[in-house]
Amino acid sequence: MRRQRLSLVILAMIITPALMVGGTVSGKVTYTGTPAKSKAIDMSKEPSCAKQHATPVTTETVVTGANNVLENVVVYISAGADDASAPAQAVTFTQKGCQYIPHVLAMHVGQELDVVNADQTSHNIHPLAKTNREWNKSQPPGAPPIKDKFDVPEFISVKCNIHPWMHGWFAVLKTNHYSISGDNGGFTLPNLPPGKYTVTAWHEDYGTKTQDIAISGNETKTVDFTFTAKPY
Repeated sequence: MRRQRLSLVILAMIITPALMVGGTVSGKVTYTGTPAKSKAIDMSKEPSCAKQHATPVTTETVVTGANNVLENVVVYISAGADDASAPAQAVTFTQKGCQYIPHVLAMHVGQELDVVNADQTSHNIHPLAKTNREWNKSQPPGAPPIKDKFDVPEFISVKCNIHPWMHGWFAVLKTNHYSISGDNGGFTLPNLPPGKYTVTAWHEDYGTKTQDIAISGNETKTVDFTFTAKPY
């Protein structure tokens, strides 16, 4: 009986670490100041896209919400995480209504990218890479996804050579620990083993901010970022 109890204790000691998912970093991204107003986009030259939008579409360079929250900020572990392997699952960048969905797409170095054309018109996707290989490819309606990968970390501006208002970003990272702030400004980075980390927040117009943290176990650390809006 004693031997059985001892075996159960040892088994629990083995199983418990496996069940531990690690710590979590969560927080909110906000701004101070007065951001520039989004500009209305005229899609009248592409009626098949214009009719998909019940209300006018505006630029997404700066997207804000209630209580000064800031959307489309890439928050990621820039130091301390061992993420050498890219996920096997591809990430998808969709062209729909002559917009890029999502506006900012994050991926791991070497992870497969699928570019989908869900419109009734042709697109020409053009990632303006400076460190990675720059390319531009035409994609007619109904064509299969364009598949590609990026070899080194870089924030890459993306445009369409046919529709000049189409603009997005690829965030090519060396980590799988990333999140993009949503309409409430929130982000979550789960499953962090104990250790010291640098958390970086990147916005396409407002730049980059970093904070250093330490995770000691199954805890949740709150890390908030505040950007200064650019004047008009």
